[in-house]
Amino acid sequence: FTGLPLHEQEAYLKLVQPFLSSGEIQGIRLSTRPDYINPEVLNLLSSYQVTTIEIGAQSFDDKVLKKSHRGHTARQTEQAAKAIIEKGFQLGLQMMIGLPGDSLQSSLFTASRIVELGATSTRIYPTLVIKDTALHDWYKKGRYTPLSLEEAVHWTTQLLLIFEKGNVKVIRTGLHPSEGLVFGKDLVAGPYHPQFRELVLSAIWLNKLRSVISDVKHTGVEFIIPKGQLNYAIGHKGLNRLQLLNELQSVKFTESTEIKGMDFKIRRI
Repeated sequence: FTGLPLHEQEAYLKLVQPFLSSGEIQGIRLSTRPDYINPEVLNLLSSYQVTTIEIGAQSFDDKVLKKSHRGHTARQTEQAAKAIIEKGFQLGLQMMIGLPGDSLQSSLFTASRIVELGATSTRIYPTLVIKDTALHDWYKKGRYTPLSLEEAVHWTTQLLLIFEKGNVKVIRTGLHPSEGLVFGKDLVAGPYHPQFRELVLSAIWLNKLRSVISDVKHTGVEFIIPKGQLNYAIGHKGLNRLQLLNELQSVKFTESTEIKGMDFKIRRI
């Protein structure tokens, strides 16, 4: 958004003001590149009640940014993030996993920097190879190999734990299932799944639940799960339940409004 000329930004922001005045919306959220943030832009956005600015950081590893031809450095993202917070905006920092040159360690570092820089929200996007792009050309020439779905899920489970501990809200994991992705018209390769977030949360829950059953193996167990987390605890297509039944005599899942986050209780039945 902030790559537009200032007068165009202002024209769009003016269109939204009546909805702010009437209370139909409470604030404006927008996303942009780190190298499109400067004091003049921030002053304009502040004067039109923009509340949250999301930056497409993608990585805090300069080697990854350079190989991916992002056109900005990690330092520029850090400077933009600090300027946004100092001006009183909420900061969102988006990241991608599996970019050229990326590694699990690099992505974990990026997640840690997102927490350290004071972001209140993030989005995690696995890199996909889309038809007729530079990445598609690299893929055809063997210069780029995307993450497998299993790898992308594993990486993202590690990232979510960092963000949970750092109190950073994960707004989205995985791309929105557009027609070109769902029907494969645009997607060439990469870890796309329409229920990617469910796969990730299911994997996290399986790890959590399996970590506490060593003393109750071959007995019946009830897991008491926070409201809203039940489907993830049971697992995508019920796979967590099936896995747990390999080690337990019986498994029961119960929801509770008294338990929050991803905490849970366990009792024998």
